[in-house]
Amino acid sequence: MINDLVSDALTRIRNAGMRKLDVTTLVHSKSVEALANILVEKGYIDSCNVIEDGVKKTIKVVLKYDENGNTVINEMKRISKPGRRVYKGKEDIKRFKNGYGTIVVSTSKGVLPNDKAYELGIGGEVMCTIW
Repeated sequence: MINDLVSDALTRIRNAGMRKLDVTTLVHSKSVEALANILVEKGYIDSCNVIEDGVKKTIKVVLKYDENGNTVINEMKRISKPGRRVYKGKEDIKRFKNGYGTIVVSTSKGVLPNDKAYELGIGGEVMCTIW
């Protein structure tokens, strides 16, 4: 049984990128689906689709590579873990890697990237960083 679905999703994407796979599947949850949609929106992966197989749901993720065959994602790091939650205010999530990276924040308005959370003026739990 998997306790931390977000961490599992990040690891599956990271491992698929190292193996140069085109597609990987993730265990479905609302937060993982929101994270995958943010990755598509920011251009880190090509697409994500929720696949329903009866009661069980999975997320099919199509990875994105540059012209040299390297994955677009340089680093994905889980910040807030089940044993140690990390919360930041709106000023602390303003920029990451000088604007080249993204901080994914779980807020009261849903799971958002750092730029949208800053525009709304809200902070929250820092799920992960990507660049």
